Amino acid sequence: MQRHRVSAVLFASFCLEIVLVCAQGQPEQLVLDPHWYPGTATWYGDPEGDGSTGGACGYGTLVDVKPLRARVGAVGPVLYMKGEGCGACYKVKCLDQSICSKRAVTVIITDECPGCPSDRTHFDLSGAAFGRMAVAGENGQLRNRGEIPVIYRRTPCLYGGKNIAFRVNEGSTPFWLSLLAEFEDGDGDIGSMHVQEAGSSEWLQMNHLWGANWCIIGGPLRGPFSVKLSTSTGRSLTARDVIPSNWTPKATYTSRLNFLP
Repeated sequence: MQRHRVSAVLFASFCLEIVLVCAQGQPEQLVLDPHWYPGTATWYGDPEGDGSTGGACGYGTLVDVKPLRARVGAVGPVLYMKGEGCGACYKVKCLDQSICSKRAVTVIITDECPGCPSDRTHFDLSGAAFGRMAVAGENGQLRNRGEIPVIYRRTPCLYGGKNIAFRVNEGSTPFWLSLLAEFEDGDGDIGSMHVQEAGSSEWLQMNHLWGANWCIIGGPLRGPFSVKLSTSTGRSLTARDVIPSNWTPKATYTSRLNFLP
């Protein structure tokens, strides 16, 4: 991981440019927040690599394959929020016109950045995502700069026709059930998760465990299970009987629906 301090003069000039960009830019059709905010970025892993191997959110090998591959990012405490920021998507843009294109990269939060500053928003991107902010042929030169000023904004997650899936985490039993949701379009993150047992009308609240993982202690819990998700902005979705009665740990069960972005 490479980090270098940016001079106050240089950062001030970027802040001025941020104001100009915000004043002139037009919001895209699908945005969660039209406003750009200042931050900093570094990169980690191989220069053209995917970044995380696994990561603190718990997505495991998903980070190594499309649609997450090379789009992953680690963030500091401001956006990681003890794991509640996992799954959110952001556009990140470098403003140095001498080496950066006008193109923003879209990244999915899959990891925490240990030691990243807590007094400002910081992204630690995959080498591939970081390099894509450069003009053609300058990917390596941009990575050589280490830490750079950027602007960022929250953007909808788009998974190209995939439906929400639920992974039953290793160690789950009828008395301790742990789930991780994958491929949530729109907000991308999870604000709350509830399950409903077979033959019951009661929704049981799950507890945030770590990263993007949730759990419930009870039992014995009887499937099939319906799962209700709410995002950080309060949007909700219910997947009926998505986890069968013969579920097994480490298995993933795909629903028939997704959030509309």
